[in-house]
Amino acid sequence: MNPNLTVSELLAQPEDRQSSGGYVHTLREILQQPSTWLDTCNRVLASAPAIERLADGIACLALTGSGSSLYAGECVQLALQKECGVTVEAIGAGTLLTHGVAALPFGRPGLLISMARSGDSPESVAAVSLVIDAEPRMRHLAITCNQAGRLYTTYRDDPRVQVILLDDRTNDRSLAMTSSLTNMSLAARFLGLRRAPDRYRLLCERLSDACGGLLAGGLDPLARVAATGFGRAVFLGSGSRLGAAREAALKMLEMTDGRVPTLSETYLGVRHGPMSFIHGDTLVVCFLSSDPLLRAYESDLLRELDRKRLGLMKVVVGEHVPAALLRAGDTAIECPGLEEIGDRNAPLIDVVVGQLLAFFRCLAEGLRPDSPCESGNINRVVERFPLHEAAGRGQP
Repeated sequence: MNPNLTVSELLAQPEDRQSSGGYVHTLREILQQPSTWLDTCNRVLASAPAIERLADGIACLALTGSGSSLYAGECVQLALQKECGVTVEAIGAGTLLTHGVAALPFGRPGLLISMARSGDSPESVAAVSLVIDAEPRMRHLAITCNQAGRLYTTYRDDPRVQVILLDDRTNDRSLAMTSSLTNMSLAARFLGLRRAPDRYRLLCERLSDACGGLLAGGLDPLARVAATGFGRAVFLGSGSRLGAAREAALKMLEMTDGRVPTLSETYLGVRHGPMSFIHGDTLVVCFLSSDPLLRAYESDLLRELDRKRLGLMKVVVGEHVPAALLRAGDTAIECPGLEEIGDRNAPLIDVVVGQLLAFFRCLAEGLRPDSPCESGNINRVVERFPLHEAAGRGQP
């Protein structure tokens, strides 16, 4: 692909040129998110009665997945805990394999939400099967994007598991998960608003509008940032937005084939050692809270970075970003509507910012976003590995 193409020219390339440039899938999957979020809203609302039966009377809720699918759960964990009034934890599917139901939160009956793009990674079915066998007091909801995947085909007719199949468009064909993650996260988000379906639909519409605005106005600024040649990147977020920071850090790492080392942290946590990661070549991406208290703490940290002259530049993502938080060379990504959406729902917008930064940096590195790993060491679906049985992985 010609690295001198502008963003407009990049988007305007015919599909065969996008394909030969190695970005046809990734670009489409990032840009389709506003429309797929509305489709996911309709699919979830169609399953509302079944979801209500699953969630009725639960004493705990666990969200599980691997990699980006786990971060999809982290993005909604705090919102669900606030609205459901029970303990909610995001737990890696691998942790369930190694530690069994002892890793689940206390309280029964409970609900396990399993999320997987393809449903074909080794952990996808194995984790569900383990919990079904070892803890009959857990109920099960599976959210997946792949009709042919084992998670769907194994449990679609199993009365013990309610399965929500998302639009095939969300079954990302590119290596890195983009629209699959945000749509699975949005589907899981319904659990907290299951008794207020109109509020859920309104939230989905507002998120779709906000994402559309970001895609309309944020592409050129983020492409310029990606072309600056930063050597490493830090992503900062508070509360639910730490999940988005973790996902954005993974996207940059995956899509640059590890050429750009990354770190994700909270604003307050970065002072306790991780600040040593921020060198003169470091991009610092800041998901700025709308909550006055959180923003005060976050602003203090950003001023400290400026005072210590840490980092190459900052990208500050939020609404009404104060000019005083920007030094020469910094970029503000204004997201109208983010304050009304609220911090608990902002991670989906933050994640899209991370996707765009990673996409443009991948192109700047001369890599192919659809398959950026030149060594082939990582794949779209994790390759099979042995699953071991172990005794003593019982009750929490």
